[in-house]
Amino acid sequence: MIKHIVMWNLAADTPERNREACLFLKERFEGLAGLIPGLLKIEVGVDISRIDYACDVVLYSEFATAEALAAYATHPEHLRVKRELGDTRIARHQVDYQA
Repeated sequence: MIKHIVMWNLAADTPERNREACLFLKERFEGLAGLIPGLLKIEVGVDISRIDYACDVVLYSEFATAEALAAYATHPEHLRVKRELGDTRIARHQVDYQA
């Protein structure tokens, strides 16, 4: 199994708009559940700490194989979500590891 974790900071000019952007991202990525072969689990969390060094959103996902993760990267549904998010993401951090 491959675990894929991504954390983002989002562009927003007010705390309210940041929250809206976070929830939009959460809804879009969680909507991929059941649509991507080999995607076993997907979960998106929005930061509640609001400390200055925290990321706004984290995605936790599990894939059956490294090949399934690679296919996810170019899957039309994943690409659609990335397009919908546009340039709202201003920083991105990722870790993939075998469990």
